Parts: sequence; structure tokens; C-alpha cells
Amino acid sequence: MKPTEELKEEHKVILRMLKILEKASQNLEEGKEVKPEVFKKAVDFIRNFVDKCHLGKEEDALFPMMEKYGIPRESGPLGVMLYEHTLSRNYVKGMAEALEKYEKGDKSSIKKLVENALGFAGLLAPHIFKEDNILYAMADRNIPEKEQKVLEEKFEKIEKERIGEGKHHEYLHLVEELEKQVGV
Repeated sequence: MKPTEELKEEHKVILRMLKILEKASQNLEEGKEVKPEVFKKAVDFIRNFVDKCHLGKEEDALFPMMEKYGIPRESGPLGVMLYEHTLSRNYVKGMAEALEKYEKGDKSSIKKLVENALGFAGLLAPHIFKEDNILYAMADRNIPEKEQKVLEEKFEKIEKERIGEGKHHEYLHLVEELEKQVGV
């Protein structure tokens, strides 16, 4: 499996989490009860599986390798992806701040929680499409086979060091659990 195929597989799980966030937000907007734990687990998933592991693989391994083989980091697709990564982190920060208040029973924080959750989901779905259909194809074309192996090793190391062995599997189960909980 090419490193980009691994990232695409991770995207499938991330897209499932986006559906969870959308459904949980919709439920809140309709006045239905959504336990803060749903958003708490989603934020944990995003901060660890998405940010530390997935984005770590992109930002610290794939993007530098793409740059090495002629794709500029500051402009073009890499620059756009990095900018969107920053925006996504801002949404997660806003979600976490609103969640803290929501956990304490502050119903006025629901609006900010929903705005940030939907903002995150709304940004990431097209972001993932661009990576899967444009950026990763560029990587596959430009990065030589021998460097693909190096990239695989870097991905493995990032995953092991940043979230730990077996965590991928745990996060997959978390997504399944949350899908049942919110009715996705």
C-alpha cells in the first residue's frame, strides 16, 4: 500500500466522524439532548487521530517529501492544505472551549459548539476531497518509488510515537460507538 493510500483510508474514518459531528449538531439545534461526552470523544479523536497522527504524517513527512520533489510548500496546493489545517485547528479550539461550558450545563454555549463543529465538518469534507483527488495524485507522480518506502517508514514512526500502537484500532471503535450513539 502506498503511503497516500494509507492516508485515504484514514480519511474514510475521518469522514465518518464528520457525519457524527453533523448529526450531533443537528440534534442539538433541534433541542434534542446530546451528551457532552459525544463532543468530548470527538474532540479527542480529532486532536489525536486527526491532528497528531494524520496531519502529522502529512505535515512532517509527505509535504516535505513533495517539496523535495518540486512541489512548493508556500504556494499552490501545499500552501492551501496547510492553511486549511490551521483553520481546522481553530474550529477544534472553538469547539473545545464551548464544550467546556456545555459540560458545566451552560446551554448558551450550544450555539458556539454547533458553529465550530459544523465549521470543522464543512471545511474538512472538501479538504479531504482535494487531498484524495488532487494532492495525493501529485505525490504519487512526483515521489520516486524508493522514497515511497522511506515515507512508509516515517508514517509508521509518527503513528507509533504520537498516538501509540493499537490506537488506530481503538479510534475506529470509538467512531463506531459514536455512530450508534447519535444515530448516524
